[in-house]
Parts: sequence; C-alpha cells; structure tokens
Amino acid sequence: MKVAILTPTFAKFSGPDRVVYNEATELVAAGKEVTIFAFKTDFDTRQLPKSVTVEALGMPRNPLLERLYRLFFFIDAAKVIRIVNKLGEFDEAISFLYPMTLPAMIAKKRMGQRLKYVYYDVGVAYPQLFDSFLEKAYMKIFGAFTRMTVKNADAAISISKFCSSELKKQTGLSSTVKYVKIDNSRFNKNVSKKYGKQITAVAKKYKLKKPVLLYVGRISPHKGVHLLLSAFRLVKEKFPAATLVVVGKHTFPKYSKQLQKTASETGGVVFTGFVADDELPAYYGTCDAYVTCSLWEGFNIPIVEANACGKPAVAFNVGSHPEVLKKGILVEAGDIEGFADAVAKLLKGQPKTL
Repeated sequence: MKVAILTPTFAKFSGPDRVVYNEATELVAAGKEVTIFAFKTDFDTRQLPKSVTVEALGMPRNPLLERLYRLFFFIDAAKVIRIVNKLGEFDEAISFLYPMTLPAMIAKKRMGQRLKYVYYDVGVAYPQLFDSFLEKAYMKIFGAFTRMTVKNADAAISISKFCSSELKKQTGLSSTVKYVKIDNSRFNKNVSKKYGKQITAVAKKYKLKKPVLLYVGRISPHKGVHLLLSAFRLVKEKFPAATLVVVGKHTFPKYSKQLQKTASETGGVVFTGFVADDELPAYYGTCDAYVTCSLWEGFNIPIVEANACGKPAVAFNVGSHPEVLKKGILVEAGDIEGFADAVAKLLKGQPKTL
C-alpha cells in the first residue's frame, strides 16, 4: 500500500513535523510505502526508514513571501495540479495543515473511492492570540481555508481530545484521538545518569545557576513567552540566582526583540535558539522544573518529555494541558502571580548546585 503524507515544511524544529516523522515510521513498520511531500525540508533523509521518500516541492526563501505563498498557494495552480496528479499514484493521502489539505481535497474529489483522504489534525491556534492586526488576519484566513479543505476528508485523526472537540465544533468532522508518542529510550527518569557529561556541558556553556527553569518551543506570541518572562521576574524575587533557559527557534523578529529587551532587564534568562532533538535530554536534565505560559496547545510534546524525565511542569490550564500534564501544577490562564507561586512551590527543597 502506498501512502502520501503532505506537510507544508518537514522541519526539525516543528512540533507537527515530529508527528509526521512518527507517523511515517509507524506506517513503514506496518509494511507500507511512504512518500512525504513538503515545500521544504531540513531533515537528513538518512535518518528516515528506507521505505520513506521525501519530495521537496520548493517555495520562496524570503520569510514573508513564504508565509504569503503558503496562505495563497492556490494561486500556483500548476504546482497544485502537479501534486494532485502525483496523488493519483497513491492509495491514501494523509494531510497535515493547510495548504497541503488543498491538493488532498482536490485529489479526493477527482479520484473518489480510489483515494482515502485522512486529515491529521494538529490544531490551529486562535487568531486573537497573535500581536498585530496582520498576524490575526493571517490566522483567520488560514483557519477558514483549513475548514474549507478538510470537509470532504474520509477520516480524521486528532492529537488530543481538545483538538478533536475543536475540529468537531468547527467542521462537523469526527476524529480518532491519537496522542503523540515520545522516545522513552531517551526521555526517561535515568536522564541524569545517561546524559551526565552532556548535562555538565550545557550547564557550563550557559553558566547556569540553580534553580534552573526550562522552556522548549517556538518563540511565538501565542506561546506566551512574554508572560513567562513576567512570571520569571517574580520567581527571581524569591530565588535571585534562578536561571530561565528558553530553547526554540525565533519566528517573529519584532516579538523576539521585545523579549530580548525584557530578558536583559530581568537577568538570568538564556536564549539558546534551536536545539537539535537528540540534544534535548541534556537540557531537561539540567532543569528543576519545566515552565510554559503557552496560551494554546494542541498537544505539547515538551511537557510530556519533561514529565517522562521526572521533571515537574507548570502550565496554564488551556488547550490540551489538562490531558498531557501528569506531574506539576496547572494555573488559570493569564495568572502571572499564580504561575510564579506555583513555580516557587515546586522549587522549594531543590538542590542548590547542578
């Protein structure tokens, strides 16, 4: 059986593309032949199973043009039709995120029962959580196009009960819930022993001082990193030596500049930029608690990884967090003082040195 997986960018830093990778691996293990279609990819294909092929379709390199191209992909009719024609060679098309839902929708209309169209629902963040009018408008249009292009899907898979509920409410589509799997051979309670040298290296590289708080994820307004910095300022009143390590790719330059200014005023904040997935266990190993002020999450892989490593987490009670956070404290969304108090509660009694 031949399966096509469609995702806009098959990227290492992307949570949804971690799900793509997992799905491709599972399908191959089940004896299926998989081709991943993406506009661009930074994955080393040698790290993928032999039965997985990646086809990069190309897109503008300029970040602004890239976003516009993704939103109005239907204008590139020639490429849309080319993908549709290629899908004629497959038995099943699994589509992650608009605009890759567009060719899947068209192919389904053209091929009927010969092609099974599955929408893999990783959720779409609420437009109101973004800063500028343009970003809000972008997300509104993105959401509308997503809803339009998934309605003829034969089946849907959601990464959480939260996403499943949202999908049903917005499109009428019912979905099967399939939680994201993490690599328990790397993310487990033995992380300190297994990655001792790497943990020491990370601590030395960034001159970390106890207690250490960790955030992993995109640096985006809806991830609430600005709120996290505000909470950290309050935490430092009780733990002056505390360090906040922020791991993740910067995707909104203006927002990141504001964060850097706030961080320099607060002190004790380290922005590492993107960290490769195979290096993450060492970062979890350095921290005393995982923290996130994200205002929307379809799943939240880092919370699950941190908990698996025995690290408690503090998060807002939003989205999928009540489902995935097993060890730690949930706080009412936007309650910065409550968040800081929850962090302080977890830090009491923690070791003073790394």
